[in-house]
Amino acid sequence: MPAAPVELNGATLLLDPSGALVWRDRALLVVADLHLEKGSSFARRGTLLPPYDTTATLEALARTLRRWQPRTVLCLGDSFHDDAAPERLGNGDRSRLRTLVAGHDWIWVAGNHDPGLPPDIGGRVEAAVTLGGLVFRHAAAGTGAGEVSGHFHPKASVATRARRITGRCFVTDGRRLVLPAFGAYAGGLDVLDPAIAGLLRRRFLAFLLGRDRLYAFARDQLQPIAA
Repeated sequence: MPAAPVELNGATLLLDPSGALVWRDRALLVVADLHLEKGSSFARRGTLLPPYDTTATLEALARTLRRWQPRTVLCLGDSFHDDAAPERLGNGDRSRLRTLVAGHDWIWVAGNHDPGLPPDIGGRVEAAVTLGGLVFRHAAAGTGAGEVSGHFHPKASVATRARRITGRCFVTDGRRLVLPAFGAYAGGLDVLDPAIAGLLRRRFLAFLLGRDRLYAFARDQLQPIAA
């Protein structure tokens, strides 16, 4: 399934293998948890990672935008890894990000890592966004239907005949939807963890991201991710 259709509170949405959500009726593309400049944040604390996460994330985002051509882009919080991350952006990445933002109606939802965003990047900041029967926010509140969020970086694991497969995923119970982290260096939390599973009804689906398709699994098919 190159892009998987799901129904959420009356809206037909598409889950893209990139980790983006597409609402074609609204010409809207949604991503969560870019965590730009996470690598440089770790380097400042003495943990050296290859300093290419921002470039890789923006390149992946640009490819996804070219494919879907949305009018509006909505980033569901933690777009930058910390308050100082915009200052650490290299000139090339800053220019690339400005160009992406300028080409769309761009909305930044404030997250716990980036409650404030730099004005020179463009776009506008909102605490949450309501469109039709859906509400988009950084962290799920767990009340009402039609909630779309990020924050938890969901991952899932399944055992096949050949091997165990673990990866980022969308997770939904038809009332709520949690997006995977889009950022190159973003980690993940097991969807079976109570922090995620407790938000959802007992029968939920996890859509694992593959290279160019998604793989859907029911909750009962999932295995706990080893610590």
